[in-house]
Amino acid sequence: MSLPPVKQREHQSGAHGGACCGHDDGQAPHTAPGHAGHGHDGHRHDGHDHSEPGHQHADAAPGHAHGADACCGHAHADAVLQPAAAAATLTAGPGQLLARLRIGQMDCPTEETLIRKKLDGVDGVHALDFNLMQRILTVVHAEGALDRIVAAIKSLDMTPEPLADGAAAAPAPAAKAVNWWLIGGAGVLAALSEVSHYLDAPLLVTALLAVAAILACGVSTYRKGWIAVRNGNLNINALMSIAVTGAVLIGQWPEAAMVMFLFNVAELIEARSLDRARNAVRGLLDLAPETATLRQADGSWVEVPAASLQPGGIVRVRPGERIAADGIVVNGTSAVDQSPITGESLPVEKTQDDPVFAATINTSGSFEYRVTAAAGNTTLARIIHAVEQAQGARAPTQRFIDRFSRIYTPAVVAIALAVAVLPPLLWGQPWFDALYRALALLIIACPCALVISTPVSIVSGLTAASRRGILVKGGVYLEEGRNLKWLALDKTGTLTHGKPVQTDLQDWDAAAPGPHPAALVAASLAARSDHPVSLAVANAARQAGSTLLEVEAFTALPGRGVSGQVGGQTYHLGNRRLMRELGVSSAALDTRFDELESQGKSVIALSDGSRVLAVAAVADTVKPTSAQAIADLHGLGVRTLMLTGDNTPTAQAIARQVGIDEARGDQLPEDKLAAIESKLAPDVRVGMVGDGINDAPALARADIGFAMGAAGTGTAIETADVALMDDDLRKIGTFLRLSRATHRILVQNIALALGIKVVFLALAVTGHATLWMALFADVGASLLVVANGLRLLRAAPGSR
Repeated sequence: MSLPPVKQREHQSGAHGGACCGHDDGQAPHTAPGHAGHGHDGHRHDGHDHSEPGHQHADAAPGHAHGADACCGHAHADAVLQPAAAAATLTAGPGQLLARLRIGQMDCPTEETLIRKKLDGVDGVHALDFNLMQRILTVVHAEGALDRIVAAIKSLDMTPEPLADGAAAAPAPAAKAVNWWLIGGAGVLAALSEVSHYLDAPLLVTALLAVAAILACGVSTYRKGWIAVRNGNLNINALMSIAVTGAVLIGQWPEAAMVMFLFNVAELIEARSLDRARNAVRGLLDLAPETATLRQADGSWVEVPAASLQPGGIVRVRPGERIAADGIVVNGTSAVDQSPITGESLPVEKTQDDPVFAATINTSGSFEYRVTAAAGNTTLARIIHAVEQAQGARAPTQRFIDRFSRIYTPAVVAIALAVAVLPPLLWGQPWFDALYRALALLIIACPCALVISTPVSIVSGLTAASRRGILVKGGVYLEEGRNLKWLALDKTGTLTHGKPVQTDLQDWDAAAPGPHPAALVAASLAARSDHPVSLAVANAARQAGSTLLEVEAFTALPGRGVSGQVGGQTYHLGNRRLMRELGVSSAALDTRFDELESQGKSVIALSDGSRVLAVAAVADTVKPTSAQAIADLHGLGVRTLMLTGDNTPTAQAIARQVGIDEARGDQLPEDKLAAIESKLAPDVRVGMVGDGINDAPALARADIGFAMGAAGTGTAIETADVALMDDDLRKIGTFLRLSRATHRILVQNIALALGIKVVFLALAVTGHATLWMALFADVGASLLVVANGLRLLRAAPGSR
């Protein structure tokens, strides 16, 4: 089947767009032979490569799209927004080697830009991949080049640590502890310098106190600033160093000291605030227990590291323990709290052959399970990878802000230079006043708040979704979700349970003599067949506690039903066609068949060859939450379309039952694809919900593809744009509300950041802004947008 071009996917896992205060590095991207960059080569939903000629991710150059301006020196959310598993992205070609380096100082695009520029001049470097969350740099290099690479990174005052081949990327170590005594001492010294100046103490005393304060807390800022300037970047550390030095040179000792102190305090506060967004994802790692109780070959039980568990091992779980790995229950029953994985608020009953997931909690009984996935391949591991990968994809608003910042920062720096030089030269204004205004403008120039306004909101939204059991595979989908106008849904397994059950059983001729009840005879015949309708009838009898009868001379009647002898009497169980062949059909029976079939049910009847004894109906029942989910979607302004391979009467019946706007039956995969295309329009976003391979083309063509029941299904987690970890369709409404809330906060943050900048730029140009006010315009606005963005994390993890 030929598929049309798939929509251009907006995300790009490796795109490190513009950052805060530096300049575009202007270098050509590193590209390994055959390496197409960090992003996907087309978006794959069904195992087909949907790339088209000329199809590229937005803003992505071939290879690494990394026009990275330096960020602001803080531990910004960009430190979170990087793809995991870099080694899986890069491959070494012939005569090349792949090395991984842990760089403890690398947690912001500032350091990434410095390293990129430095390694551009090193012979033998073929490709780079930065995992800022784990602080790991992956390098494809020529033989003998590793020593030169390490030396180049060390020249940036960083300490690269080579990782052994195949070593697991453990969580990045915590940042270096802050010397609060030193910071506090700097604050006291800066305050004493202010008091000294206020009391008209000797200038030497004021200056010495100020210099001591600056040295106590500002050495690191000066060192980072000098490294940035030396490598052609003008980031916040460089700007702050210039501004403080300038204030000292014009005699503003107390203000220089206090600005440096406040900058360092604000930087630490901001870093800690942004760590909440980073740790919200990294905290998923802490959900899995460190040990598990494993059965040994001699039958004994030994506590072993959870990381050592391998498929096939038998693990015992006691009440209250967390489950260490994915598996299948082999002995015992219990209720398991699956909220860390699926977001379900209530524990789920587990018995033999039921799946269990790593990091979920055994609430009551003890049971044993057989491990089905090693530690690195559990559902939890796939969730962590999916969320990290999603955070590496820049959302449309974020990319716009990145491009805007590349123009904004140089423009404001140019304005600052003009303010420092032109008024004294052209209009004879005092150089002191002009320089002071220029210094204030330099501090304001860094668009930190503007740049981090989008990633912190997107990260918070993605993490809030994952806490609810909704995996969003990129910021683009979180942003675009609010624009959905149509949602197409598969029927089986999405709106319905996907398992036929007996819904009706009616004695048709109650006066007919017989040694056994007609219902029991029908169930006994049905139990010998493997047809889904027959199995549903047999299962209903078993669940009712009935003991089935012995059937002899059983015969399958293809396309009609079955026959067999019970107690020496021959019976026939089958559809309307079989009843007509037997000559036992009637107008009343046809009417009953019509009534049940109009409800979307499959109908069979039992006959002894001379009369009809019973009529049974089977249907794939609707999930109790489906109608509520559809009503919720309608309340959000989203119209619904059901696409199913079942016949049209069944489709219409289910649609009426749950409130679907439009239903189409007898849909082949290409028909579902055409239905999606018929709803697409320039201003109309269409989503598709499905759980089967036959839904893959439609899922790929839709603007957003939703996979149902993805827990434990690696393919669904890998391929869907949005994966619902359980079968609760109501979570799509939750996703849409979260998308709209994220958009509102994005708009608020951008307006807040730009508004504060505009006000303080105007004050600085007119000479009404002090260095303190300029500092608030930078770090104060950053703190405000971070706090606003983190509001998305407040919802309880288990809530829908």
